Amino acid sequence: MTTAADYARRQIDPVRDDPAGRVALLERLYGGPRGDSAAHLPFRRAALAFMNWQVRRGLLNPISSSRPGSPWWRGVNERLLRDGWEASGVANGLDPAGSTSTSTASLDFIRKPTARNWYRAHNASVVAGYLDNLELAGNENRTERFFINLVLVRVLYAHALVSNPRLALGRLAPLAPRLGDPRLGMTGLFLSISRILPATYPLNDALEVYIDREQGFGRLLDVGVIQPRFKQLYEWSAVQLGEPRLRGLLLEKVPSYAWPIEDRGPWFPQPTLLAGLARRVVPVSR
Repeated sequence: MTTAADYARRQIDPVRDDPAGRVALLERLYGGPRGDSAAHLPFRRAALAFMNWQVRRGLLNPISSSRPGSPWWRGVNERLLRDGWEASGVANGLDPAGSTSTSTASLDFIRKPTARNWYRAHNASVVAGYLDNLELAGNENRTERFFINLVLVRVLYAHALVSNPRLALGRLAPLAPRLGDPRLGMTGLFLSISRILPATYPLNDALEVYIDREQGFGRLLDVGVIQPRFKQLYEWSAVQLGEPRLRGLLLEKVPSYAWPIEDRGPWFPQPTLLAGLARRVVPVSR
């Protein structure tokens, strides 16, 4: 009997070195298990925003191409696709034997497409991809590794906006679910690093060059709102995603995925006036 894992491999193998094919494969997932679900389609925008950013930078290009992609990003992206297609196979009655543990969260989303379930499925797969590919992350340069950590921080925070508004926005908690709802097109704001990163890979300039460029919404969000919540965010996410190893990716309040904790400076820049104001307006809830 065909298993869901076999089914997923048959979907992924032909597009492994085809970035556009990977995008098309993700698009198909949002038709629901039978390809005709209006309930799943509104979530496709957020999923594609994340993947299209990877495609624009060339992160998913074949390693053998003239412009090689990132082995790390390709691995994380493949885990996301694999979980989704395994869950789709199970939803269509295939044997779940051999499926990943995180595909269960994707199955929950298929069966009940809510914002909370979407974030849990997406982030469970992303975190699993991070953990699976830690060794590859170590091969990326310092600038790339900083932004790999920043992407993780922001997707965890976007999940908290929907599922733990008090953690995410303190006294402004009533605003949080709409800000984070992936169906409303706001999720792209949390990956707005695409505005300061060139569409090239790898990044060759010094990290500080890119940090200095981000003085607007991104700096306000990262330094004014998320940074004071690092510890609570990683603790909460580890519980929500059922992945205790996530706690080890934040050490001494420094995002530490393939990142030395002694290199603290980029994570604690001088707050802008707006970031300082944000810390006062939305202090961390105790």
